Amino acid sequence: MRTGRRARPPLVVLPAGPRALLVELDGRQDTEAFHAEVLRRRAAGELPDVRDIVPGERTVLLDGIARGAAVLAREVRTWHIPPPRRDAGGTVELPVVYDGPDLADVAEAWGATTADVARIHTETEFRVAFCGFAPGFGYLTGLADHLHLPRRATPRTRVPAGAVALAGPYTGVYPRPSPGGWQLIGRMPDPGPLWDPHREPAALLAPGVRVRFVETAR
Repeated sequence: MRTGRRARPPLVVLPAGPRALLVELDGRQDTEAFHAEVLRRRAAGELPDVRDIVPGERTVLLDGIARGAAVLAREVRTWHIPPPRRDAGGTVELPVVYDGPDLADVAEAWGATTADVARIHTETEFRVAFCGFAPGFGYLTGLADHLHLPRRATPRTRVPAGAVALAGPYTGVYPRPSPGGWQLIGRMPDPGPLWDPHREPAALLAPGVRVRFVETAR
């Protein structure tokens, strides 16, 4: 007889209402792959009419399913989910002045100079994993594991719009002034394009978009 913990299935599908499903996955990479597969199937006409597809850190919400939510739940459990293509999606370049108030602290934590922090950050290709916290705020993955940093012990009561920041495995850009506890390493000279409610999608940094930061003069 076999003993031990039962293996968790690669994904768990839960009802989130009569026309919604919440798919729980093991981690960020699995979530990114599943989100990409959902988008591919919708584009190919292989998915029922779903109004909203909302990825999170370890979940993907399928909301506004026109019909057959129970059938879709059964089908999702049988899907083969390939790794996401790294060349899929568009690329957005964001100009950054690397003069943030936490830049020196980040450099010390990385065992590097402030110039090295800017170089490493600009040489990294990021991808928007999901959006949250505030309209237009994308959680960007891509930094190597040894560069992950904790949030500040004391959050700031006001972080300016356009601030480029690090926390845990993520990089983010604040689309508007707000409180925040991330490590601020730089700023966008003009953060206006990050969020435009009259644009589709309204968030410039939508899930799946690749992002490159480009150092610019003060």
